[in-house]
Amino acid sequence: MRHVRVFVAGDSSVTSRPRSMAPMTGWGQVLQIFIQNAEVVNAARAGASSRSFVERGRLDWILENIAPGDLLLVSFGLIDMKPGDGRFTEPFGDYQWYLRKYVLGARARGAHPVLVTSQASRSFDDHGNLRRPLGLYPMAVRELAVRLAVPVVDLNEWTVNWWRQAGPAATKALFLHLEPGEEGNFLDGMADNTHMRGRGALECARFVAGEMCAQGLLTPDFFRNLDANIPESAVEYLDDHFFDQMMKSRTGGRAASTQMSEALL
Repeated sequence: MRHVRVFVAGDSSVTSRPRSMAPMTGWGQVLQIFIQNAEVVNAARAGASSRSFVERGRLDWILENIAPGDLLLVSFGLIDMKPGDGRFTEPFGDYQWYLRKYVLGARARGAHPVLVTSQASRSFDDHGNLRRPLGLYPMAVRELAVRLAVPVVDLNEWTVNWWRQAGPAATKALFLHLEPGEEGNFLDGMADNTHMRGRGALECARFVAGEMCAQGLLTPDFFRNLDANIPESAVEYLDDHFFDQMMKSRTGGRAASTQMSEALL
C-alpha cells in the first residue's frame, strides 16, 4: 500500500491547538482519529484567510511537500469574511481566485484537492433561529467546485442542520462555552460561538472523513472509527514550544526566505 498523506489548509476552525489552548479544538486536529494508513498533515493556521495563507507562504510549504496521490483539504471563510486588515476576500471574486491556486497547485503536483465549506458558527437570534453569518462563502465554494470539477465536502450545510436541530442550549456543549473556573486555561470562563471544543470538533472531523469515504476519495481501508463513540479525552494537544516551532516552520517560498533573512539580522 502506497504511503498517502492528507494535507489540510484552513483557518482557526481547522487548526490544531497547543496544550495551553485546551479544550479549544480544530477539526483538523482530530481528523487522524478517523483515518488510518495515511498521515494527516494539518497545516491550518489560526487567523488565516485564503489570501493570507498564500501571502505568508503556507500554501508554498504544502506544495513543496505534497506528492502525487496525496490529498489537500482546503477550508477557509471565517476570516475571509472579516474586512479591514488585509485578509478579506469577496466571495465570488478574489476568494474563488485564491481557492483556485490551491486546487491548481495540488493538481500540478499530481495531488488531489478537496474543497471543504466552513463550519457554521453558533449564532442564534432572540427567537432561537440560526443566523448564517458566512453568507455567500459556502455557495462560492460549491460553485467553484462544480466549475473546476473538484470534490466538495459540505461541512457548512451539515453543521447548519445540526445546530438548528440541537438548538441554542445544546450547542453550547459543542463550542467553547465555559463557566469561570471550569478549565484551567480559561479561568475567567469563555463564551466563544466560533471555536469548538473536543466534542464538536470530533463530530465535524467524523463527517469530513465519512464524506471522503462515501465519495471514494480514499478507499474504505483508509478509514476507521466512523461509527465509534469517541470521548473528548481522546483529543491530544501538542506541547506549546513544539507547536510554536512547527507552525513557524510551515512556510515556504518567498515567505520562508524573508524569515531566514530577518533571522540573520
